[in-house]
Amino acid sequence: MTKKRSQTQDSPLPDHIGWDLWRARDRWKHRFVSGMQEMGHGWFTEARANILGQLPRRGLKQSDLVARTGLTKQAVQQFVDSLVDEGILERERDPSDARARIVRLTEAGRSAMRDADAVKNSVEREFARHYSDEEFAQLRRLLKRIAENPDP
Repeated sequence: MTKKRSQTQDSPLPDHIGWDLWRARDRWKHRFVSGMQEMGHGWFTEARANILGQLPRRGLKQSDLVARTGLTKQAVQQFVDSLVDEGILERERDPSDARARIVRLTEAGRSAMRDADAVKNSVEREFARHYSDEEFAQLRRLLKRIAENPDP
């Protein structure tokens, strides 16, 4: 009987789809962040990408950003403060709730997100060139099914 990689003593990594997805995501995210920094956005980090990736272009209540990221209020506050200081984000009063603040991209932030779209497309092309068109299309379909399936 053949043992799976995760069952061998000398294997340092687990062998399951969750780990494979995690590692693939990490490779993609690392290349994306590197690409953003190469485009002149030295302030762009993986942690900041988590905040910006959850922020719709129209903005969002900071409390909703906490819920979307899964980070603590304090952590989101620190990230948003630093991105405000960098001129990437701004806060405005929520017209429907005087206690709440809407977090929005500044013009510099919107420009960075346009660059992010270009970098994402470039990274996707880099990844795709290692597969046939059919294989890559199948990969995308399967990933979408995994991501959109409400009952995994």
